Amino acid sequence: MQETLFQKLIQIRRDIHAHPELGFLEHRTSSLVQRELQSLEIPFESVAETGVLATMKKGEGPIVVLRADMDALPLKEDTGLYFSSVNDNIMHACGHDIHTTMLLGAAHLLKDQNFDGTVKFLFQPSEEGNLRSPQPGKSGGQIIAETGKLESAKAVIGLHVNPLMRVGSLSFTNGEALANVCNFIITVRGKSGHAGALEHVIDPVLISSHLIVAAQSIISHTAPTQPAVLAFTTTEILGQPAYNVIPETVVLKGSLRVLNLDTYSLIVERMTKLMKGMEISYECKIDMELTAYYPSLLNDSGLNAQLKSVQEKLFGENVVSQGGQLIAEDFAFYSRQVPSVFYFLGAAVNEEQTYFLHHPKVKFNEDCIPLGSTFLTEAALQLL
Repeated sequence: MQETLFQKLIQIRRDIHAHPELGFLEHRTSSLVQRELQSLEIPFESVAETGVLATMKKGEGPIVVLRADMDALPLKEDTGLYFSSVNDNIMHACGHDIHTTMLLGAAHLLKDQNFDGTVKFLFQPSEEGNLRSPQPGKSGGQIIAETGKLESAKAVIGLHVNPLMRVGSLSFTNGEALANVCNFIITVRGKSGHAGALEHVIDPVLISSHLIVAAQSIISHTAPTQPAVLAFTTTEILGQPAYNVIPETVVLKGSLRVLNLDTYSLIVERMTKLMKGMEISYECKIDMELTAYYPSLLNDSGLNAQLKSVQEKLFGENVVSQGGQLIAEDFAFYSRQVPSVFYFLGAAVNEEQTYFLHHPKVKFNEDCIPLGSTFLTEAALQLL
């Protein structure tokens, strides 16, 4: 990458970083992307409210999709960078500002390349969740996948920066790489009454405590050797709590994360059976709602093999094969529809203390930008 383009991309990244926007509110970021595409004379269309899908067609060959996400997180930035967020309690703590910048860099690089086929540049909104979604319960990636606009593609390629991996490294996991993840809301309804007359009440607090312990045993007996986590993160008593009153309703909230899709389904099934059994035993009512579900991200080993030469050319021996991780990415919706590959790109800063994604102090090394843009470019050309 020429230095002039690199410096241009740094300015774009810092502009986006200083003006982060939450999911489905990425209006300023989307406008910036559109201006850059217009300057390159690349046609585009709007998708999923604030998303942008651009098309560069040269000949009648296959279609390859390059994807970046644009949304930020509801965090107060604490990096000390001079281009820190100017928006209160909103921060690009997951590197989406760099993802967007790298994809624009790839558009610049591919503009002058000869190839036979089509490259689509997908700038996706709201990877981090489905709040404010125009289709309730669905993230930006799920909405776009369900439009069918990518179904004819040969491949979808995604990159995610990792602030704990050094610049110049790349990691990949064949098969199920990232977890099936959902949020759950469990409502336990009993019978309210005086704390001194327990024979006349059904105590949802006691039932909830048994439920939490019993649900954890499902993980240990269903997935003892597989990556799986069931985390209860919130307990809420509805109504005004009092020392001498047994409440009527307790709400439990949390997250279920399981790498393998079949194991995830089995755990959900056993949780449902557990709650039905407890309803009978305690004569209570228990409901479970699963929200914000992302399937496991499925990496195509065949596509990865086709890109080995590109990996070796750019990263040499610094390509790491790693195990699956219990984090989620809505790139998973594309991977379940079209052959896909999703990589982690080293972006560690040269400082004594570094932080992982979603931390208010996390920083990313901008030297990863040329590598990311070039990798997306070379990968698309290789597959075309």
